[in-house]
Amino acid sequence: MELTQTHQNSNTICPIARTAAIISGKWTLLIIRDLVPGVKRFNQLERSLQGISPKTLSERLRSLEEEGIIARQTFAEVPPRVEYSLTEKGHDLVSVLESMRIFGNRWLCNK
Repeated sequence: MELTQTHQNSNTICPIARTAAIISGKWTLLIIRDLVPGVKRFNQLERSLQGISPKTLSERLRSLEEEGIIARQTFAEVPPRVEYSLTEKGHDLVSVLESMRIFGNRWLCNK
């Protein structure tokens, strides 16, 4: 299996490498995991991801929004309210997370 940026015989980008580039950042998969059940606010994500700095969370959310994985909705309230949710593209990553959970349970968590 070819895991480099491009396939050997073509100029197309390897889909595995492209997906890995999107989800490989520290905390990224855990943010997606926490958005699977539904809409969350910044402070809810920050609480559930113990140890993440607000700066890192902001950066990861911005990156995921730019990739179309999450949607950000701002409400004109005082104080401002911002909510995050998975897009259709983001929901398509749930099977990747589920595969990782199954692998982890089988090979990593029972030692």
